[in-house]
Amino acid sequence: MVKRALLSVSDKTGIVDFARGLESLDIQIISTGGTARILRDSGIEVMDVSDVTGFPEMMGGRVKTLHPRIHGGILSIRDDHDHMGEAQKAEVEMIDLVVVNLYPFEITVSKEGVLLDEAIENIDIGGPAMLRSAAKNYRYVSVVCDPDDYGHILKEIRSTGVVSPKTREVLAVKAFRHTADYDATIDTYLSKELLGEEVLRLSYKDGVTLRYGENWHQAAKFYKEDDVTGPSLANATQLHGKELSYNNYIDADNALQTVKELSCSNAAVAIVKHNNPCGLATGDTLLQALGAAWDGDPISAYGSIICTNTVFDLQAAEFLNGKFIEIILAPGFEPDALEYLKNKSANLRLLELPELNEPFEVENTYKFVIGGILEQSRNVGIYDKWDCVTETPYPEDLRAVSEFAMHACKCVKSNAVTLAFEYADGCYMMLSMGAGQPNRVDSIRKLAATKARENLKVMYDREITDMSYEEYCNEVFAKCVMASDAFFPFDDSVVHAEENGIMYILSPGGSIRDQEVIDTANRLGVSLVFTGMRHFLH
Repeated sequence: MVKRALLSVSDKTGIVDFARGLESLDIQIISTGGTARILRDSGIEVMDVSDVTGFPEMMGGRVKTLHPRIHGGILSIRDDHDHMGEAQKAEVEMIDLVVVNLYPFEITVSKEGVLLDEAIENIDIGGPAMLRSAAKNYRYVSVVCDPDDYGHILKEIRSTGVVSPKTREVLAVKAFRHTADYDATIDTYLSKELLGEEVLRLSYKDGVTLRYGENWHQAAKFYKEDDVTGPSLANATQLHGKELSYNNYIDADNALQTVKELSCSNAAVAIVKHNNPCGLATGDTLLQALGAAWDGDPISAYGSIICTNTVFDLQAAEFLNGKFIEIILAPGFEPDALEYLKNKSANLRLLELPELNEPFEVENTYKFVIGGILEQSRNVGIYDKWDCVTETPYPEDLRAVSEFAMHACKCVKSNAVTLAFEYADGCYMMLSMGAGQPNRVDSIRKLAATKARENLKVMYDREITDMSYEEYCNEVFAKCVMASDAFFPFDDSVVHAEENGIMYILSPGGSIRDQEVIDTANRLGVSLVFTGMRHFLH
């Protein structure tokens, strides 16, 4: 039975109502300092810790709960004869419930200009000691460090007079996790302030075993980042289909980031295969965007992952009839579309992420290598400048499709180029891309240009009747923009682009041969913009 509770909290949220609930159950309340004052001011009867220990709070409150009559009452094993005999001899009374949260160290050190002395004073000592003591003795003591738990704890005590063993186990783990995170924050701060050392501590939980890793013989798990919020696969709900694999997570994350890169008001669709967007488009409707994205590489789209920024509707679902898709990730699914897609395949994974269109809250990204981890800030933005460096001016009416091309290029593995054009008024598609080549020239001449012609042949056969295929290609290429993720080390990239009728190019610039590249562009009549921002993606 819960007979005595110790309450000592920095975060006073909900503590009065919780204490009032305990009092109504005839549970004696012990408290300290500010917590005791706020409870008494609310008319709740409280016993001071100093009345339990027989010692006043000392040294400005630094010493108050570090006493055998507190920790003995928490740590005593109730069915151990020796423990209970020693407790009786020392007049130690049992404490059945410990409710503690800690000095706000993380909030304190996040303030601009905080002094070391202020940070030190916000290192809690007695609080973690009580949490750990209670958590260690979870078979007999309930420990609460989160105000969100007050309600269901009261409900259990009202119902049975005790906190259930399972709940005590959960609370104990939560308390140890809380003190571990608290100590990690202190370590990170003091390591930098006192030793000049940078410490990185990451927290993940809820490890789920996946079917396999990148290959069948590799084991894999997915761990959720602690307290992750916003658009993340960790927050997606699977509505249908078999469990996700390691590669599914990688590709779906790429698709999510690619769609969010566009940040457009109309529908956007990314189609990802092997961690590269093979299709990307915007449209006035989801169906239009999906069709244009599919045209970006109908062959690679087989077995792909689709992500969109809008609710998936029946028309888009019907477009996928006869097409093999691994995953669809969307903010939601219309009921008839959901039913249609469920009937399409038992294996098709449908992931709902209502937060998909919210901003990313993470500032850094991480990549593990053998023996270490790399940290970098997120790649935000697409250009530092917009500098037309050629005699042929860059048309302002190509600005929007050019920005689309560079957004797409950011999401393609380097060395990357993308070809994009405005296929309908205000709607853009990635006509093709060249990805992952050791040199950019091959990305242009062997991949992007060749693939664009293959895609245009499919589109030509479907819808064009008033001109030859070659005329159609020339007309589209004349309107295309080519974006490069890095500078051109030689002028051959410009040469091969012009050979295919591509006359508008974006590049970060910055090569020692920039002038040679510019001279070649001028000789060929190509319009070239330097953006000043590189977008390697490894």
